[in-house]
Amino acid sequence: MGNVYVFDHPLIQHKLTHIRDKRTGTKEFRELVEEVAALMAYEITRDMPLREVTVETPVAPARCKVLAGKKLGLVPILRAGLGMVDGILRLIPAAKVGHIGLYRDPETLEPVKYYAKMPSDIEERDLIVIDPMLATGGSAAAAIQMIKEMGGRSIKLMCLIAAPEGIRRVHGEHDDVDIYAAAVDEGLNEKSYIVPGLGDAGDRLFGTR
Repeated sequence: MGNVYVFDHPLIQHKLTHIRDKRTGTKEFRELVEEVAALMAYEITRDMPLREVTVETPVAPARCKVLAGKKLGLVPILRAGLGMVDGILRLIPAAKVGHIGLYRDPETLEPVKYYAKMPSDIEERDLIVIDPMLATGGSAAAAIQMIKEMGGRSIKLMCLIAAPEGIRRVHGEHDDVDIYAAAVDEGLNEKSYIVPGLGDAGDRLFGTR
C-alpha cells in the first residue's frame, strides 16, 4: 500500500491554522498556501538522489553534491491546485508543469475531465500531483489514472488537508502512490466537504463563490 505522510513541522502547522481561519482574506490565504506548499516540497523531496561534482570555490576545489536521477514534474489539478504551484517552483524552478482539468458532477459527485496537458518526457520524471483538498478522492484518483495512461510511472500526491475517505479511495485504486498532507481531518459532511477543513480552496484562492 502507498503510505500517508502527515507533516507536523511547526511552521506548516502554524500557517495551516491561518489558512483554515474563515477571517483570512484572499491575499493572505493565497500567500500562505504558497508558503506551505514550499515547505511541504522541501520535505517531499528529501529522498531525491544526489551525485558528487567538483567545483572551484574562491579558495580551492570542493567536492559537492547536485541532484541526480529523474527530473521533477508538477501536475496541479485545476483550479485549486494552481495555488500551490508557485511556492514549489520558487524552490525547484527547473520543474516542468503539467495541468489536469476536472470538475465534479453535482449529481454523481464523480470527476469529469475537461483538460489534460503533460510534459513530453512525463515517463522520465518524478511527478507530484497537487490538489489542496483530498475529499472524496475521486478527482485525485482520476487524475492519477490519466497520468498513468499518458506514461507517468513515479507519482506522489500532495494536498493541504485530506479526509480518510479520500485516502482510502486513492489507495484503493492506486496503491503505489504515496500521499503527503499537512493534516488528515475527521471526514466528510453530507455535501462531501472536509470537516473541519478550510471551505472551498478554489473559491478562497481566487476570491470567487
